Amino acid sequence: MRNPLYAVWAFACTLLLASKTQAAQPVDWQIGLQPAATEIMREVIWFNNYTLWFITPITLLVLVLLVLVMLRFRARANPNPSKTSHNTTIEVLWTLGPVVVLLFLAVPSFQLLTAQYTPPDEPQLTVKAVGYQWYWGYEYQVEQEVSFDSIILSDADRAAYGKENRAEYPRLLAVDNEMVVPVDMTVRLLVTAADVIHSFAMPSFGVKMDAVPGRLNETWFKAEREGLYYGQCSELCGKDHAYMPIAIRVVSAEQYGTWLAAAADDVEAANAQLMASIAADAPVDVAANAQKIEE
Repeated sequence: MRNPLYAVWAFACTLLLASKTQAAQPVDWQIGLQPAATEIMREVIWFNNYTLWFITPITLLVLVLLVLVMLRFRARANPNPSKTSHNTTIEVLWTLGPVVVLLFLAVPSFQLLTAQYTPPDEPQLTVKAVGYQWYWGYEYQVEQEVSFDSIILSDADRAAYGKENRAEYPRLLAVDNEMVVPVDMTVRLLVTAADVIHSFAMPSFGVKMDAVPGRLNETWFKAEREGLYYGQCSELCGKDHAYMPIAIRVVSAEQYGTWLAAAADDVEAANAQLMASIAADAPVDVAANAQKIEE
């Protein structure tokens, strides 16, 4: 763990998210972040909660000051306003106060930023994600070429792909072909676009990277739990921006190896075989949020 302060939160998350096979997706009336599936996302959640300890009292202080000024210094209560032009003590306080607060925010934020660009080990798998209007294309940098498009799943095609369970494959998030990666493996993700700017975002992984035409951006993730995870394009890219989901299926190393060998010949057949293997092992539990996982 890069920062000792993350240790307590990581331990709590581990207990909270303990389950068989997980999946993460948005839920109705959700106000918190999706449950973490990577160490980076746990650090993001920790930093989010940490900043609340500063934002909340600052907001309340500003509210109190506004109410005080409106009541005490309104024209009726203060007909003869002060002619004071400055106050050295107040000026020192409102200068040093924000500096101290910013220092407390800057140090952990820089640590998190460094962690996001520093993989724990050399990536063992590289996948190139290309954004198109309006779908994603994936290219696996492996010995045998594996590439395919990932398009939003229409209701008419659910039966054909064996994805009729809307809890596991929700509307507007399910795709025909998910990106498949092994669990506990550092994956290098190369992100670009073929037409306009898109953004590859996977909330449970703590990953969000712009896909810019003519530019190859790099990020990484290391999923710690098997399951099906959903994200979306997070850059307004045209009329069908809302119909450009991202789905990543994290499986065991053995299942990934079998899928990769089959995908070199037929991606859809490999996906069907993988889904059958997962169903025979254990059904996917939809981890809507941390509370649901705990129950």
